[in-house]
Amino acid sequence: MARAQLDKQPIDVRRMFDTVARRYDVTNDVLSLGQDRRWRHDVTEAVAPVAGERVLDLAAGTGTSSEPFHDRGATVVPCDFSLGMLRVGKQARPHLPFTAGDGTRLPFADATFDAVTISFGLRNIVDPLAGLREMRRVTRPGGRLVVCEFSHPTWAPFRTVYLEYLMKALPPIARAVSSAPDAYVYLAESIRAWPDQQGLSDLVAEAGWTGVEWRNLTGGVVALHRATA
Repeated sequence: MARAQLDKQPIDVRRMFDTVARRYDVTNDVLSLGQDRRWRHDVTEAVAPVAGERVLDLAAGTGTSSEPFHDRGATVVPCDFSLGMLRVGKQARPHLPFTAGDGTRLPFADATFDAVTISFGLRNIVDPLAGLREMRRVTRPGGRLVVCEFSHPTWAPFRTVYLEYLMKALPPIARAVSSAPDAYVYLAESIRAWPDQQGLSDLVAEAGWTGVEWRNLTGGVVALHRATA
């Protein structure tokens, strides 16, 4: 099954990501018009890793988002529930400790990490609130959370153009570059169904995080939410 339904059955979502793993990074670069590189840089700056810290990179996929933390001297653990993604990542980055894990039942002890981050993966967790609570559990007191996720553009005319791109332009582009283009129809629909910036902020606070704040990237196409354990 290449395309998961919006009820996000975990086995379907896992299979979907397994099918797109081989060309996942290339496809993301094309579909985001290269903006994903800037977004990854902004995530790294928001996490502000210090040498020796332990960072959990959840929904890490092939580890592209994890590498910058390693480069800054942090001990980063890329974690994902797609074995296909982990295999591709381990081949490309054998020095990283890729770990299989479900976002609602993380395989780590309480207060293990100084920082937890998740980029473009929270909306794919079957229960995002449970996922945020699990992230809180494995973060030490005073540790930090950074969530990078698609959001709602703040300028109405641009929002209209953006939604048209998601539903009309994205699928044919994905067919040209992706190993499983049907999966990107689900991804586009999941973006449309996701809460706006304030809605996600409220969800993070409900999960027990404090000092929640957000910053819009690319006019609100993406938002960075930060909070403290």
